[in-house]
Amino acid sequence: MFFLFGFGTKQKPLGAGQVRTCPRCHNTTEWMRLRQFNQFSLFFIPIARWKRRQFEACGICGASITA
Repeated sequence: MFFLFGFGTKQKPLGAGQVRTCPRCHNTTEWMRLRQFNQFSLFFIPIARWKRRQFEACGICGASITA
């Protein structure tokens, strides 16, 4: 038998976030809202998701804060 499975962390964009000054790169930009979760898939079909969290990330350096 042949089973094709996958496991990993996925990020899904939720749209634009707030305009903030980044504490790491000190640029003022519109941040991106993201949802991150761990996922297990079988034959490219998502079976289970866990450890969900939402956050905003700087578009320049990638620094993030919990939304």
